[in-house]
Amino acid sequence: MTTLTIRDFRPEDAGAVAAAHRAGREHLVQTAEAFAWLNARQTKGEFYRTFVAELDGRVVGSVRCGVVTGTTTTGIGHANGSILPEYRRRGAFTALLAAAERHLVEHGVTELHSWVDDEPGPRAFAEARGFTAGRLAHFAGRDLALPLPEAPALPAGVELRPASDWAADPYPVFLIEADAIRDEPGEVEMDAADYEEWRDGVSAHPDLDHELTIVAVVDGEPAAFSAVHTDGADRYWSAFTACRREFRGRGLSKLAKLESLRLARAAGLRHAYTSNDATNAPMLAINAWLGYERCASERKFTKRLGG
Repeated sequence: MTTLTIRDFRPEDAGAVAAAHRAGREHLVQTAEAFAWLNARQTKGEFYRTFVAELDGRVVGSVRCGVVTGTTTTGIGHANGSILPEYRRRGAFTALLAAAERHLVEHGVTELHSWVDDEPGPRAFAEARGFTAGRLAHFAGRDLALPLPEAPALPAGVELRPASDWAADPYPVFLIEADAIRDEPGEVEMDAADYEEWRDGVSAHPDLDHELTIVAVVDGEPAAFSAVHTDGADRYWSAFTACRREFRGRGLSKLAKLESLRLARAAGLRHAYTSNDATNAPMLAINAWLGYERCASERKFTKRLGG
């Protein structure tokens, strides 16, 4: 008889949680160290929590959940998870999702958002549990052994520098993200970015490579960046590419991302991945120019809670 246990994450679960997260999804790049770090830190108001599923004593998957911060919109929560393919259809994820929903309702969440693989099985699973399908996002990848586009000449006054140059004071880099994230496609307006939360969260993420994260500087002022996570081996993930509004239309994001990929290739990384909302035409065009090819898709599902 199979015994299913749902419990809180422990640091020693990080490897198993990462393995379930990546199983069948080569386009996802997140290390065990990152999962451990996410659960060790606390962001005010997020109430982040990871539940794991054990089947006969083996950790086979997890759900990560919390309250969405960085916005003036209240009552929005997130829950995303995965189960090892060979352990699916045994009730583990249904139980994980129920635990996440109970936790989020306790902290005032009335609308739950979850990304779901855009495939018939996962979509049907979500719909059967009260979720409604929403926006689409596409993953794309490229082999870094293949040639990159030739770099255009840098415009006058433009420099490309690693984010490590701002290690002592990353606030100028934060200003790029705080401006750009307001225009990211999504259901929730991200209009309340907080520097301390960003510094201790986004900028301190253990997978973030500060040398491969490239900042485009215009006349000494940081204007755009391409942020990069790596797995410490050969895989590269575009975490966020952003440009301040007043500097858009100059190709700065393209220049930053191309330079980052060039450096990644020189450093021995082999596989690069990225993701974009299906409506984000400018970034989709940049990635196509860079040689990325679509490899998977996911869809945002939402559900009303507490009613």
